[in-house]
Amino acid sequence: MAFFSKLKDRLFKSSSKLEEGLDAIIEDGGEEVMAETPSPEKTPSTPTEDAPAATATRPASEPELESVPEPVSAPEPAAQEPEVEVSTPDVAKETPVSAPEPASLEEVAPAPEAKPGFLARLTGRSSAQPVVKRVLDDDMLEQLEELLIASDMGVDTALRVTANIAEGRFGKRLSTQEIKQILATEITRVMEPVAKPLPLYPTTPQVVLVVGVNGSGKTTTIGKLASQFKSAGKKVVIAAGDTFRAAAVEQLQVWGDRAGVPVLTAPEGSDPASLAFDAMTKAQQDGADLLLIDTAGRLQNRADLMEELSKIVRVIRKKDETAPHNTLLVLDATTGQNAVNQVETFQKLADVSGLVMTKLDGTAKGGILVSLADKFGLPIHAIGVGEQIDDLAPFDPEEFAAALTGVKQD
Repeated sequence: MAFFSKLKDRLFKSSSKLEEGLDAIIEDGGEEVMAETPSPEKTPSTPTEDAPAATATRPASEPELESVPEPVSAPEPAAQEPEVEVSTPDVAKETPVSAPEPASLEEVAPAPEAKPGFLARLTGRSSAQPVVKRVLDDDMLEQLEELLIASDMGVDTALRVTANIAEGRFGKRLSTQEIKQILATEITRVMEPVAKPLPLYPTTPQVVLVVGVNGSGKTTTIGKLASQFKSAGKKVVIAAGDTFRAAAVEQLQVWGDRAGVPVLTAPEGSDPASLAFDAMTKAQQDGADLLLIDTAGRLQNRADLMEELSKIVRVIRKKDETAPHNTLLVLDATTGQNAVNQVETFQKLADVSGLVMTKLDGTAKGGILVSLADKFGLPIHAIGVGEQIDDLAPFDPEEFAAALTGVKQD
């Protein structure tokens, strides 16, 4: 649950628009109702009326407490009387010192509040609390749809989720916490099939090609994955395939030094496909378990850059026709619905096998991950909510849904 706490704290740093929107929807058109029937409210009136009598003579408070449980006729009061008897003498000792009767009246004032709690335990009821509830009707469903779409969940996914929410609940009154829990359950249902860790194969070296647009977090993700796999006992090699950016190579070398993983580089401006081929040869010679290949960031609308990526895949397959064994698309959560276009384009050119979503701590619209899961069904291997090594973790749909909707988890 440690990562959930971090996820909840950091996810949507400007606060979740989805969580805030759900609160607003229930309050708009909702009515304040009592959580329980009015009957328990009458119970405290009897001990309240008795309170002055107990105040007049302090020692008489003990018999007074004995008379309260009589209508209940349960053995439990006797078991709890010693607790009251222990505390009452302490109060009685303070009364003569502090003040005459007015002061003792103030001291006894909390007593009626304690007695309803005592009787509530006997009857199995708690004191009634006002709760805002709203009838789930067409207007509320329309507001829910608009909220989900605004949270980057996509039109189709939003309509499907709200339809499932309405099934069997239409016309019923729902509180904010109830609607959040229902929505979290629906989001979890959508995302459970895609929550899968990065698969490991017996083939060595297992080639993992990492792709994505500029600034999506590929280099950082590779460094974190390399460190985690190294900690798990795997022999890892990194290939710095972004030969156009010296900063990217330097960043990978820093991560490699931190994780104790070798980083293979080439002169700036070199052919990245050639580097990938040489890296595979080196990884085979060293007996590496995993070869992580970084690639230059490229926009999905640049045909020349996308063709270069296709060339890397073709060259890799000359060395091993089954490679790359994994093609991870790293997505920036702050790009919103543009991530859908990225998945479509990269899937055609690089045969994407799984997703990693980064920068969830920088957006108030985490619904894009739900939209991608519903539309493509690609495995979501990990999510990132920061720059530290432990800020990349396996994707957990239940924790993510709870953080997205504001549902509290134990």
